[in-house]
Amino acid sequence: MSQSVSNHESRTSLADYRTALTTRAARRPAVASVLARLPIAMIGISALLYVQRETGSFAVAGLVSAGSLVGVSVGAVVQGRLIDRFGPTRPLLTVSLLLALSMSALVAAIETHAATAVLVALGALTGLTEPMVGSASRALWGRLLPPGGPRNAAFSYEAISMEVFFILGPGVAGLLVMAPWAGTGLVLGVALQFTGAVLFALSPAVRAWGPSAESHGSLLGALASPGMRTLAVAALGFGVVIGFVEVAVPAAATEAGQASVGGLLLSAWSLSSVAFGVAYSLRPWPRQLGLRLPVLLGGFGALVALLAWPSSLWGLALMMLLAGALITPQSTAHSTTIEVVAPSGTAAEAFGWVLTAVTLGLAAGQSISGYVVEHAGPGVAFLAASVAGLALAFVVWLLRGTVRSGAPQPVSALVNA
Repeated sequence: MSQSVSNHESRTSLADYRTALTTRAARRPAVASVLARLPIAMIGISALLYVQRETGSFAVAGLVSAGSLVGVSVGAVVQGRLIDRFGPTRPLLTVSLLLALSMSALVAAIETHAATAVLVALGALTGLTEPMVGSASRALWGRLLPPGGPRNAAFSYEAISMEVFFILGPGVAGLLVMAPWAGTGLVLGVALQFTGAVLFALSPAVRAWGPSAESHGSLLGALASPGMRTLAVAALGFGVVIGFVEVAVPAAATEAGQASVGGLLLSAWSLSSVAFGVAYSLRPWPRQLGLRLPVLLGGFGALVALLAWPSSLWGLALMMLLAGALITPQSTAHSTTIEVVAPSGTAAEAFGWVLTAVTLGLAAGQSISGYVVEHAGPGVAFLAASVAGLALAFVVWLLRGTVRSGAPQPVSALVNA
């Protein structure tokens, strides 16, 4: 195994976290990124519950949510490629304005009970214009920090912070949907995301990230790398499993007569994800990235099967805590693998492809889960999620040899900023 791969598989210490988070140039974009990414889970669940409240159908809500995720999957790659080419500032400012306009149109359509096709189309448009601050933030760490422990810690921080947002988001969404106006959570989330994206785009370290002189001839861009394609399959499986669960859990809560608890239940597995994610970053396993991807995805799929067992919401919450232990380790492994397999100069686009794979998986999982829930119940949806996760983990295991070192991305002079 190459030295580059070995470096990426080294353990991360608590001191590395301190080094990464106290880097002077990273402070302002890190804070702005938190504000922009904080409502990500809140927006998705708020939209799902808002549409379900107005239409009375989980199937319609699942389709609208899936449409939004398909839009995100396209926007992630397009924005990532633009960010790599021109720097993040102009693309992020442009899509932030478009997000405000498209979300306003979606809310108007929901309130006027527009046709399902219109809701799905507007959902896709809002997803397409969601600012990809997460991709830019992850790529920025590669420009601010040299390869090694602090950079790996920064990637772990990104994954762990996202799980904190997923702890807060569903719970807040579940509470706000009970407000006098069910769209409160959706509008509040978009306002936070818009503000954070603009502040991130205008921070000095981000504005110093100028246009790239590198040119990549392949239309696939970062995905031209075989290792990136393997990573995309792993990310797809990750999204499929979560997509099934994100519809089945609120449905189980509704079936039990406790609809408002659905969002809180989804927060449960993020609690264990954060706690286990920190411990896992200090001692990752398996050591080889090529094995880490299928093992983590397969384990996740197996644990999700346990969600079909409990007969009470308390039991479901306990199983959610157990299954959530492997969420953050997978997100961290995805970020670490990008450093190994992505071609030089494609960092933002590479993160965009991972997000695209995850969101396509979410869209597939949510749309299928909505159908399964209405025709067979939440328990069957949990089992279907497990089977899908295990099947895709097997595919990733067959492709494990493609995850090997690629050309490292050069470190920007911003590291000394």
